[in-house]
Amino acid sequence: MSQHTLTLLRFTYKKLKAKLTVSDSKKLFHEQFPYVIPGLYKKIVDEMLVELNLLNHQNEFEQDHLFCIGLTETFNELMKGYKPEQHLDLLFKSICSSTNFESSEIKEISQKSKEDYKNKTSTELVKLLKDKTKSKIYPSRMLNLGLYILISKSKDLKDQNESEINKIISDIFEKLSLSTNKAEKDIGIYKSTLSKMVQAKELIEELKLKNKKKN
Repeated sequence: MSQHTLTLLRFTYKKLKAKLTVSDSKKLFHEQFPYVIPGLYKKIVDEMLVELNLLNHQNEFEQDHLFCIGLTETFNELMKGYKPEQHLDLLFKSICSSTNFESSEIKEISQKSKEDYKNKTSTELVKLLKDKTKSKIYPSRMLNLGLYILISKSKDLKDQNESEINKIISDIFEKLSLSTNKAEKDIGIYKSTLSKMVQAKELIEELKLKNKKKN
C-alpha cells in the first residue's frame, strides 16, 4: 500500500469516522510501529488489534473506565519482558491509534480510575462500580478483564482461596448484570495466556543458558 493511500485511509478514518477493516488497521499499525515484534508477543498484538477494531464497529460500545483499565493492565501484564522496553510506549500508542483509540486518554482514565478503587473492599467496590457505571454496560472482553483486575486487588480478597475469590467475582458480575459465563471464559483465557507466557519465557532463558554453556 502506498504512502498516499495510507494517508487517505487515516484521513477517512479520523475525519469521516469510516470503519476500517482489520486488514486496514494492521497496515496502519505496521506503518506507525516499524519494528520487528518478537514472536512471543506477536500473537498478543494481533489479537488486540483485531479486538479493538471490532469494538469500533459496535454501535453500543463506549470507552468507559473499566474498558480503559482492562486494556492498559492486560497490555502491561502480557508485555512483561518485552525488549527493547523503550518500544512499549510506541507499541501501545500504535495499537490504539491504528484502531481509532487515543492512548494518552485511555492511560489517563485508567490511572485515575485505579486510584478511585484503591484500597477498597469488594463490597465497597460494588457500590462504587454501581455509582460510576451506567445501567447497561457493553460486555467487552477488555471490560470483563478490567473488572476482574479491580476485584482481584480488593483488600478483603488477599487472604481468600481461589475458589472463594472466583465466587465473589461471579457475584459481582451478576450484580452488575454482566454475563458470568462470558466473564469466566474471558478470565480463564487471560490466566491461561499469562501462564503460557511465563512458561515460554522460562524455556527461552533455559535455551539461552544451554547455548552459552555450549559456546
